[in-house]
Amino acid sequence: MTAEAAKVDADKVVTFHYSLRDSTDEPIESSAGREPVVYMHGHANIVPGLEEQMAGKQAGDKFTATVPPEQAYGLRDPNAVQRVPIKHLMEAGKLVAGQTVAVNTRQGPRHALVVKVGHFNVDLDLNHPLAGRTLVFDIEIVGVRDATAEELEHGHAHGPEGHGHDHDHDHDHDHDHDHDHDHDHDHDHGHRHD
Repeated sequence: MTAEAAKVDADKVVTFHYSLRDSTDEPIESSAGREPVVYMHGHANIVPGLEEQMAGKQAGDKFTATVPPEQAYGLRDPNAVQRVPIKHLMEAGKLVAGQTVAVNTRQGPRHALVVKVGHFNVDLDLNHPLAGRTLVFDIEIVGVRDATAEELEHGHAHGPEGHGHDHDHDHDHDHDHDHDHDHDHDHDHGHRHD
């Protein structure tokens, strides 16, 4: 099957496992024991620095990608620390510094770190938790395949078999879909637990 030798390139759907640490070797997160990550290459669905280093790899490849903050979650923005009325937070109960909370913004809910708590207001750091950190990814590529027409239309992968939406599958994509109709068409884009 030629798909096995496919290389990571634009519009390929890539399935991979990873463990993530920072430049001090502090572990951050890992896909170990969970479903692998599935993304469509070339559509800014993962951090740019990692996507760049994925190019040209194929199933079975294992490598380490070191990604500076400028190519990951950006540098820390000192202006991203803001004083917000507590009533705008989605959390109930007592707030403490160091806690992560969800706050309603014009762009929708956003996660922020509580820096300081007052009677009516709270100081929040809206920087991404990994902003300013060099990230080290240990990657194992599980599979590389062509994206389906639906995935190309939506700009993201739809899970290991190529669809996580409730689409009509009467037409043939000329891919190896052994399990076309015996799984749930859910919407979690590759983190499905059947």
